[in-house]
Formats: sequence, C-alpha cells, structure tokens
Amino acid sequence: MEAWFILIVSLCICAILKSLFNLINFNPNKIRKLPPGPPSVPFLGNLLWLRKSLSELEPILRGLRLKYGPVLTLHIGPRPTIIITTHDLAHQALIQNSATFADRPPALETGRITSSNQCNISSAKYGSLWRLLRRNLMSEILHPSRVKSYSHARKWVLEILIKKLQSQSQSVRVIEHFQYAMFCLLVLMCFGEKLGEKTIKEIETVQRALIVNIVRFNILNFWPSLGKILFRRLWNQLLEIRRNQENVLIPLIRARQQDKKSGKEEFIISYVDTLLDLQVPDEKRKLNEDEMVSLCSEFLNGGTDTTSTALQWIMANLVKHQEIQARLFSEINGVVGPGEEIKEEDLQKMPYLKAVVLEGLRRHPPGHFVLPHAVTEETSLDGYMVPRNATVNFMVVEMGRDPKVWEDPMEFRPERFLSSTDREEVFDITGSREIKMMPFGAGRRICPALGLAMLHLEYFIANLVWEFEWRAIDGDDVDLSEKQEFTIVMKNPLQAHISPRLNK
Repeated sequence: MEAWFILIVSLCICAILKSLFNLINFNPNKIRKLPPGPPSVPFLGNLLWLRKSLSELEPILRGLRLKYGPVLTLHIGPRPTIIITTHDLAHQALIQNSATFADRPPALETGRITSSNQCNISSAKYGSLWRLLRRNLMSEILHPSRVKSYSHARKWVLEILIKKLQSQSQSVRVIEHFQYAMFCLLVLMCFGEKLGEKTIKEIETVQRALIVNIVRFNILNFWPSLGKILFRRLWNQLLEIRRNQENVLIPLIRARQQDKKSGKEEFIISYVDTLLDLQVPDEKRKLNEDEMVSLCSEFLNGGTDTTSTALQWIMANLVKHQEIQARLFSEINGVVGPGEEIKEEDLQKMPYLKAVVLEGLRRHPPGHFVLPHAVTEETSLDGYMVPRNATVNFMVVEMGRDPKVWEDPMEFRPERFLSSTDREEVFDITGSREIKMMPFGAGRRICPALGLAMLHLEYFIANLVWEFEWRAIDGDDVDLSEKQEFTIVMKNPLQAHISPRLNK
C-alpha cells in the first residue's frame, strides 16, 4: 500500500513540475488561446469528471455549449479534446480545411493492439499508408462495378434473414437477426466464400468479444504504464481476445492466399485478395498477417454493427408510425409487380425509401460522435487555437437534431428529405455544399463505405417492408430510448409482430 502511495504522489509531483517548467519557459509571443472549457488541473484533467461519469458526456456537453459557446475544450486524458458543436464550424473544419483536420491522434494503448499500431483505414495517420489502404478499398471492393457483382450475395443473405424471421413466432426480437445477416454479407465480401454457419459464428464470436468489452478496456488508456499494473487481469483479457481473433482469421487469410497461388478460379474477388499484394509505403514489404487481421476486423465491424443498428432504428420507427410504413409499401408496390422480387435497380425509383433511410440516419445516427480527428499542424478555428497535440471531435447527434436547421427535429418525418415540387430526394449527405447532418462524417475522413451502407439499408428495408407487415406487440409502444454500446442502440431492443403480406 505504501508503494502505491509513493508511486501516485511521484506522478502528481512530475505533472506539477512539468507545469512549472512550462511557466518558466513562458513566451508571450507564442501565446494562443484554446477554446474555453471547464476548469482543469494537471494530471487529473477537468474537475467535473470527479463527480460525473463519461456516460453522461452528451448532456454535459449540451450544458457546456450553452455556457462556453460552439467550440470548447475538455481535458479527459493527457491530451486536450476540442469539441465542435455547430454545422458551420464543422463545415469550416472538415470541408474548407479538410487536409488540416484529416489526421488522427496517436493510438491509445488498446488501439495499438487492435489496429496493429494504426495500420487500418480508420486510425491510420494522414499520409501515404492511409492513402494506400483507402485507395485500395475504394478502387477494389467499393468500386461500383464490384459492389454490383455482390448482388447475389445480398440476395443470399436476404433469404437467410427472411427464413429466420419466418421461423419465429409472430413476435420477434429483430436485432440479433439483423446483426447475423449483415455479418454473413460482410464475411462473404471479406473472404470471398459462403462459409458455413459454424465458421461464421466463430468469426462473429471473436469479433463481438472485442466490441462488447471496448468500454471496459478504455480504462487501460489512462496512464497505461500504471494501468497495466493495476488492471493486469483486464490487460490479459484484451491480449487473449486479440489472440483468439488471430487464431480464427489468420487460417482464412492463409487459405485465400493458397487459393491465389494455386490459380484456383474464384467466383468473387474478396477484400483479403486485394490486401495480399499491397506494398507498405517506404518499407518495401507486404502487409504481415497481424496487419491483415486488423484490416479484416475493421472491415467486418465497420459494416456490421453500424448498419444493423441503423436498420433496427429505422424499422422501429416504421412500426411506431404505421402511416409511414403504409406509404413506403405503396411506393414499392408501384414499382414492383405482384409476386415479383425487388431488383436493386428498382431502388433508384423509390425516393420515399431513400428519404426514410436519411431520416433514420438524421434522427438516430449509429454514432453520436465521429472517430477522433487531429490536425496536421497547429491551426485556428473561430478565433481559437487548435494545437497539433489535441484531439478534435464533432457532436454529430446535435447537428442532426438542431431546431435551427430542422423543423420539429425530434419528429420522424421523411418528407423533409423530399422536394416540395417533384417529390424527388434532394440532399447531399457528404456535406460538400453544407453540413446539416453527418452520420458518416465529412471531408477526407468521411466513411469510405457510405454508398455501400446506403445501398444495404435501402435494399433490406425495402424487402422487409415488401415481405412483412410490421406492427407493435399488443399493449406495447415502441421505446426509442438510447443506450451507449459500440454504437448507440435501442435501450429496449425492438420486438415486433410480423405477418406475411398476402396482397403484394
């Protein structure tokens, strides 16, 4: 106990001495002002975290915004965090100064393990490696012709989902079925084969082990050297989860590599195939297996939980608002003939469907913040300094629910995304012209799979409404309360009464 006390006191003294050293080396010509924020002390950060939990971050930020203005500074860990809360400042940062705000902060301790020291698209520093990995994804797997070639995979997964829903009683809890369907689709795109249910479940198990524990592992990121001692068991759990992930994914990567060497003809190009020949910039080597595991893991997680979460939120609103579901079914019925299947090209003829998806993403973005940004160089925003060592983030959910931009923002109203004249969808979700909402981020770090995600949401929602009538369970209302997990999920997952449509 005495040793622990000495260690903690020593760390506090070091932090205080560092602050004094900075004062001694004070240069008035170099002073620039950080955005305002609550009081902080060295080592401990903002005092409000002594009485508040990080789970209360959003209501805290709403209060701080009223007190300090649209851009503010928090000290949660060793680096200052700049929070941007308004549409115009987000556009100024991410679009008008896109290159400056395109960096990522150094990986936290857990991130070094799960990303192979930032060797994936979402966490890589802004530079040659990030450009290589993103360009490979965009030009190969996410190229429109390649996306189109996966249409048979989407049809296969849709059949799985419909059979699972039909096998349930009339009351069904949907989220597990949505997650499994999306995961099957992403596994096929990642590894190029229709793997058996047992193998898919193994992959899903090792992937979800990390997702469900990510909040618990965050404590390891605060003063890591101390955390590894105090939370040794938790640290070992993280390493074990990573080993399990490697044990499941590496054999699949090796099998794909062997197929390529043997010249085996494959019916589909997989994400792994595109990674095998990549040369790491400046190092003249190929990606190692650990790095490919991180990239495959990112691909699977990025397209599974976010899409299934958005899908559940949208279906929940269609259950809650029967008139919207009826109008959507009427639109589909006007495009697809009786007894016919919905073809992917039919989706382009359904503006109301797209409006329903956009309204779902506005009202219930799967992430209430984007992945943390950093600046490539010290810069200014709204008259304040944004230092190079700061983390920068954006209040996505507040932008999508801002009453100054959206009339009755808490209402689910797809019509807001339709033109008042020709009833066609008119909205730029990339934010290039202006940012009104940013569920996929914006600027150079915008989600590269935006188009794929929109296609998946439109395709599955259209088919679910075409196949089934969705109603609330007798005596139950749909609860739209939120809960923080890997994404922002329904606190009480959707359970619905579904029945096959007989008159379609």
